[in-house]
Amino acid sequence: MTKVKILATGMYAPKKIMTNNDWKEFVDTSDEWIFERTGIRERHISSRDENEFPSDMATYAAADALKTAGLEPNDIDMIIFASVNPDYKLPNTASVVQQKLGITNKCACMDIAAACSGFVYEFNMANSFIKTGLAKKVLVIGSEVLTQEMDWTDRRSCVLFGDGCGVAILGASDENDGSEILATNLGSDGKGGEYFSHPIGGSVNPVTKENIENKEVFMRMKGQEMFKMATRSMAKCAKDAIADAGLSLADVNWIIPHQANIRIIKTVAKLLDAPMEKFITNIHKYGNTSAASIGMALHEGITEGKIKRGDIVLLDAFGAGLTYGATLLKY
Repeated sequence: MTKVKILATGMYAPKKIMTNNDWKEFVDTSDEWIFERTGIRERHISSRDENEFPSDMATYAAADALKTAGLEPNDIDMIIFASVNPDYKLPNTASVVQQKLGITNKCACMDIAAACSGFVYEFNMANSFIKTGLAKKVLVIGSEVLTQEMDWTDRRSCVLFGDGCGVAILGASDENDGSEILATNLGSDGKGGEYFSHPIGGSVNPVTKENIENKEVFMRMKGQEMFKMATRSMAKCAKDAIADAGLSLADVNWIIPHQANIRIIKTVAKLLDAPMEKFITNIHKYGNTSAASIGMALHEGITEGKIKRGDIVLLDAFGAGLTYGATLLKY
């Protein structure tokens, strides 16, 4: 059976950096208060003037990944784009990226909505498409501009989020190549949907003058409830993926969790009985970038020389829905 590997990764972070101290202009807070509760020091904020919409950031990151892999744009025969806030409802943003990259082979393009689990979800979708022969080289993208979706006056949530993009190109491994995706585990618990929601803007509750004036159009989160479900689901799907591969935690070199909150990551580490030294984190630099976070951390782990070929890497995520997923791979 065809084995699938990561051919290359890429990322893009907007040019503007907003520190915790910068938030004093908007809410009653401090660097100490934010860092102690979240592990975040700064985040990147996208700019319309700098062409930093989700498709733009994806195009920049994908161009770097193509260069690293030694590929041409038309070598990509599928694009999967994950985002909470894509460029438009229509057309899908994957198709916009196709055009911006100059891909002319009319490859399949789709957007998915799995919130912060989006990168892991699309990663596993690409794995399936390649294994079944329906695609050869798939570009997976997580690109978010969450700072446009949040209430900048809500101290409980506004300091958590940032903008950015992470991408990976997946393709078949060579016959003698040991790199492969070893196991996957995806799931969702709809009972947790109320804990992180964005109820205004869909067909049930369209945008109106009244809900704009009442600040009902922003994302809303119940932090304590989300924390409990997130930590349990991340730990369980991580354990299941490792067991499905016939391995143990001792075999895993690196764990890349969704970068939502350092307390969540530390709690997952305790539930897994794993040392924090195995976790790759960059939440202090970017905050919660939703579907982009694991892709960005994966790219930095590789480019900084931590993750090397042959290493066993676990990707572990949760998101609104409540979605969750884990991927175990040999890089």
